[in-house]
Amino acid sequence: MTVDLPLNRPSSKTDLFVSFTLLALQGFGGVLTVVQREVVEHKRWMTPSQFLEDWAVAQILPGPNVINFCLMIGGRYFGLMGALAALAGLLAAPTAVLIVIAVFFNGVSDQAWAQGALRGMGAVAAGMFAATGIKLISALKLNPMGWTACAGVMVSAFISVSLLRWPLMWVLLGIGSLACSWAYLQLFRLEAAQLAAGDKS
Repeated sequence: MTVDLPLNRPSSKTDLFVSFTLLALQGFGGVLTVVQREVVEHKRWMTPSQFLEDWAVAQILPGPNVINFCLMIGGRYFGLMGALAALAGLLAAPTAVLIVIAVFFNGVSDQAWAQGALRGMGAVAAGMFAATGIKLISALKLNPMGWTACAGVMVSAFISVSLLRWPLMWVLLGIGSLACSWAYLQLFRLEAAQLAAGDKS
């Protein structure tokens, strides 16, 4: 019998700062893969389902996803100061590294090897995003919408954004609103069924 271990939590605002600094320095080509691995698998601050839900909220809010996410995590555990500590950790070291790289790259940006390196990193980033998406699919088995509805939403969103080139805002408002409505309906039905079962017992 498998026993789920209790989740951890950041021990302090310093822990948040250091964790997000190390996380940010690993985020070559996109941070989603690293965030999921560090927060869910290594730190165990949340379950895969909780990560998927929080990332979905970070995705629909204005601004960069990972910044929204780190603010949510820091604020949840340590309020405003925790949010600022997580944000500082996420931005400080990468900003310094970016300035150094920008100064260096400015002198070699026209070189063929530099252009090839950028194209290669683009392919790596696409692969990392795809791998993380596949890994997160398993968390949808606990989603109240049901697997069929979740698959329909994923396919619809992919077609709308990638093939039809619809603006992301309209996809979120359209497909996102339908998905949220269906999820609320399923949660309402589940709660009603649990209440009915409780009354019978």
